[in-house]
Amino acid sequence: MQVHEAREDIPEGFVLSGAAPQDKVLSLRLALVQSDPAGLEKALMDVSTPSSALYGQHLTKEEVEKFVAPSPDSVAAVNAWFAENGIEAKSISPAGDWLSFSIPVSQANELLGADFSVFTHQETGQTSVRTLSYSIPSDLQGHVDLVHPTITFPNPFGRLPAMIAPPKAKPAVNLTSDAVPASCATTITPSCLQALYGIPTTPATVSTNQLGVSGFIEQFANQADLKTFLTNFRPDIPSTTTFELQTLDGGSNPQSPRQAGVEADLDIQYTVGIATEVPTFFISVGEDFNDGALEGFLDIINFLLGESSPPQVLTTSYGQNENTISRALANNLCTAYAQLGARGVSILFASGDGGVAGSQTTRCTTFLPTFPSGCPFMTSVGATTGVPETSASFSSGGFSNFFAQPSYQSTAVSSFLTALGNTNAGKFNRSGRAFPDVAAMGDNVEIVVGGEFGLVGGTSCSSPIFASVVSLLNDGLAAEGKPPLGFLNPFLYSTGAAALNDITTGSNPGCNTNGFPAGTGWDPVTGLGTPDFAKLKAAVGL
Repeated sequence: MQVHEAREDIPEGFVLSGAAPQDKVLSLRLALVQSDPAGLEKALMDVSTPSSALYGQHLTKEEVEKFVAPSPDSVAAVNAWFAENGIEAKSISPAGDWLSFSIPVSQANELLGADFSVFTHQETGQTSVRTLSYSIPSDLQGHVDLVHPTITFPNPFGRLPAMIAPPKAKPAVNLTSDAVPASCATTITPSCLQALYGIPTTPATVSTNQLGVSGFIEQFANQADLKTFLTNFRPDIPSTTTFELQTLDGGSNPQSPRQAGVEADLDIQYTVGIATEVPTFFISVGEDFNDGALEGFLDIINFLLGESSPPQVLTTSYGQNENTISRALANNLCTAYAQLGARGVSILFASGDGGVAGSQTTRCTTFLPTFPSGCPFMTSVGATTGVPETSASFSSGGFSNFFAQPSYQSTAVSSFLTALGNTNAGKFNRSGRAFPDVAAMGDNVEIVVGGEFGLVGGTSCSSPIFASVVSLLNDGLAAEGKPPLGFLNPFLYSTGAAALNDITTGSNPGCNTNGFPAGTGWDPVTGLGTPDFAKLKAAVGL
């Protein structure tokens, strides 16, 4: 047996409560080594880089699956090991690279040379069965990528944006003026974003161009709230405009006002209400997830990879600290984002709300990067505040400890690091993938929840706003018979950079420091900046 994955310590906030009951049944997943992830990465960059001859020639589902399908040898070796131990496994991903199986703790400890124990998250009292290390037979090295959930801990603070009541006196807003209404300094509505970013109100026309919104942790999107929102903030479109529902893992979307979710309502109101008439799907992931600590992150990607035509844009307002997830699992999920990217899907995530201290403010001595923002194959969205825009101090940004800096951003990042000098030296990994990539408004955003108006803040506002801009650009491209933008970053850091509003003020404090400063060009607070629709339209050739 050879140790396959181990973590040095119990993550911040968890304590060991004792051995796990021997008869408790664990639902485990095993990832097989994929046949050619390097080939997938090359194909992704070829179809996503504007200067490439293959730009926009996205791959089919079958072409992508060839890169990630395990070799017949790996499948045979793992199946033989399962058979020897009387374990029945079933495939849970389209390419057959993920298997699921259930065994009691006693057998798991023996099979994996592990010590499954109960860990308690002190602040929430939530308990989880995990191990700090596990082993696999040496003849399975090179065939097994990882077993999950083992050393990856849950993220008990999939915390939601804070809701505050809006100011009572609302100044009258002149919607016809091109200038940004004065009220936008304190309350952001769709008309503020249209004025700030030049987002058009003309309806999209191509019904096959779709926008997906991820829903997790029993957050439900309320139709009545959307109707109230549109009636008040988009009177120019039918208030009956709505979204379609997709569900997995026992997901649902109940409609009683008290079940309306702040996050889900925000994400739907700032996609349906910004990406005018783009068909929008709310993808509700239930609590029967097959991926343990990830609250459905892996399941939703496998679900979309299984579709013959997934939505061209996916926005997700959830994330966690990179140090809570195993490196192998982070890599595997990152490759899953690359698979969707190669098929022409733009994947956007909120960068997090803890400044340099992670997804939410955490005690720390070194900076805490977030996941999946550290993955180089997705687009991380930070936040701005105010008019004129400045960096939101909560906007998470920094440098991954797992993923190396991709070449598409090396020039932009090295300029920032040169200007930074020795500030915060030793607190972050200078050679890591740097994030966020872009930003959008993320403070004092007005939404309707359970029939009540309120203001929310967080990068979870910014991701759906930026995603809506991408969807509208895709609609214009589709109308001309052109492919969607797909994986955005190589475009954003090259021809797209000049089409963004550079945010040069503010910073993202945390870990008892001032964090990183925003400045000219890319920075780890607001990335390359916020969208300028007219310039982006020109940059994508419309």
